[in-house]
Amino acid sequence: MINISMRHLRYFEALARHGHFGRAAESCAISQPALSLQMKELEEMLGAPLLERGPRQIRLTSLGEAFAARARDILRAVDELGALARASHGPLLGRFRIGVIPTVAPYLLPMVIKSLAARYPGLDLRPREAVTRKLLADLADGRLDAAIVALPVSEPSLIEQPLLSEEFVLVRPQEDADRPVPHAESLREMRLLLLEEGHCFRDQAISFCAMSSSAPRDLMEGSSLSTLVQMVGAGIGITLIPQMAIAIETRSASVAVARLPSPQPTRTIGMVWRRSSPLADQFGHLAAIVREAATAQAVQATQGAAVQD
Repeated sequence: MINISMRHLRYFEALARHGHFGRAAESCAISQPALSLQMKELEEMLGAPLLERGPRQIRLTSLGEAFAARARDILRAVDELGALARASHGPLLGRFRIGVIPTVAPYLLPMVIKSLAARYPGLDLRPREAVTRKLLADLADGRLDAAIVALPVSEPSLIEQPLLSEEFVLVRPQEDADRPVPHAESLREMRLLLLEEGHCFRDQAISFCAMSSSAPRDLMEGSSLSTLVQMVGAGIGITLIPQMAIAIETRSASVAVARLPSPQPTRTIGMVWRRSSPLADQFGHLAAIVREAATAQAVQATQGAAVQD
């Protein structure tokens, strides 16, 4: 009889996800030799190799690929059983893993954490920041309970709950403050600073300006909105940022902020979670609290900020 433990499954799933013994061991909070020993033990129990071990990375065998998929399903089911038990106790308790996209996390997350902690003192909040693609993958695999992303995601297995809609604003050097605000067609001819590929906000900005995402342009990219705004302050170009970022990102840069002409670009931020989650109903209540925090943050973001109409 094969006696595979949950520990074996969690360790193997981490190794399959990271493709590297060192990173997987770190994520599991164990030593690399201990992880290697556990994987050898698992392979011996199965009587077949799960891994192809290389000098710098590992690859899964065909059995390893199939085993990883089943391990993820089992681990997600076990986590959902724990969630089902928590749901039976009334108010939400225990671990709540929530992902947030980078163009929202610095501005909304502090207020969300404060609001949820006040309403649910027994909730163990585990926030994680990542791009939408990564968050949705982790949500599908059960590594997250919910995520705050730009809607729509159009995934039938997920429930989408809108939180707020906000405008994009134009950020340009301070010396350009008195110039007319350019239309979207004009932005295509200017040096528009964008986030790196993988950020949904980059795609939204490209769409608004009717640019081709693959066409070469004389522009620079940044890993964060903060970097983009600082580059604008240095006179390198212009950029677009969401309304919630105005107060934080423009306070230490020599830039001017202006609302774009109609039709103004907007985005909808929402919270998503799996329909199959035993806590789906409770997540709806959490989303209402997050919406209150998001509304309050939106008000704060524009108070005292000089925005040209």
